[in-house]
Amino acid sequence: MREVAIIGVGMTRFGELWNQSLRDIFTEAALKAIDDAGVDHIDSMYIGSMSPGLYVGQEHIGSMLADYLGVTPVPASRVESACASGSVALRQAIFEVASGYSDIVLAGGVEKMNDGEDTTYILATAADQEYEAYFGVTFPGLYAMIARAHMHRYGTTGEQLAAVAVKNHANGYRNPNAQFRMKITKETVLNSTMVADPLHLFDCSPVTDGGAAAIVVPLEMADKLKGQPVKIIATAQASDTIALHSRSDLTTVSSIGKAAEKAYKMAGLTPDKIDLAEVHDCFTIAEICAYEELGFAEKGKGGAAAESGLTALDGKIPVNTSGGLKSKGHPVGATGIAQIAEIVAQLRGEAGERQVKNARIGLTQNMGGSGGSCTVHILEAM
Repeated sequence: MREVAIIGVGMTRFGELWNQSLRDIFTEAALKAIDDAGVDHIDSMYIGSMSPGLYVGQEHIGSMLADYLGVTPVPASRVESACASGSVALRQAIFEVASGYSDIVLAGGVEKMNDGEDTTYILATAADQEYEAYFGVTFPGLYAMIARAHMHRYGTTGEQLAAVAVKNHANGYRNPNAQFRMKITKETVLNSTMVADPLHLFDCSPVTDGGAAAIVVPLEMADKLKGQPVKIIATAQASDTIALHSRSDLTTVSSIGKAAEKAYKMAGLTPDKIDLAEVHDCFTIAEICAYEELGFAEKGKGGAAAESGLTALDGKIPVNTSGGLKSKGHPVGATGIAQIAEIVAQLRGEAGERQVKNARIGLTQNMGGSGGSCTVHILEAM
């Protein structure tokens, strides 16, 4: 197996992109990544997208996007794993390059969510339809159950949940691609509309259009190309039960822990060696759970970690320097690749006002549904 690197990244602005179609959004991100890499062709591509058929009425997007990008007849496939679709697409690109089958593979992600007639219904297709969605439980309700269980068992507070949102908006304010570039206070969160008790509106990620892309190449080729390479030192994936009622502990998202365990072993690292991370904060409680499963905080102390500033931009382990899903936005199929783009920018020293000093090792954690699927990647500066 060959060692691999990311040589180019690109992404669109995230938000309500009414004047761009799905193909426009993907192509913008892909061309930026190709230009950043300095490659003159690609050998194949994988596109993460959760529900283009439901959002914009378009399936078979591998063919369509290869056509619109102008790279036919290269193989192009859509990858789906709910909100983890983008990072699973990246894994496929990594495997194809590592195996020696291809040298230059584009991994992308795209979603056009604002065109959907019923986004709540579409997103709920990533939950258990017969046992959750059928009875009216959508993701705000599912994550509210996780939050309530965490509060009951560990004393986590609404103020600690709010601290996650405040931190991520402070970071997103510095990100020109973020959907919501505005600072907020704890009072903003706690006084916002209750969506599913205890989660307020500002505990929830938004509905977003956007795209992101990365170019994966063998490490031995990277020095010959224009882009500044970042080495991929671990890729891992795990799954859990799709429905919450099948889990023995609502406060534990085991797919995160299992994927992290495999990634740390592959990289030969422990959690204290990670300089920064992008994690899946679809709801503020999800970020708190991620701290604990990734080993950044002890079990039950994720809320305290957020409140203490441990994960702030100037903290011991900065988390979601991009603004996270909460502020940057969450175009579900694109999120995993956008996380990669942020870590690449940080490890290259190109993150501007949100740059983490001396960043050498970065981690991404991207999950689907309420943790039914999860991927973890670890990247290293060259």
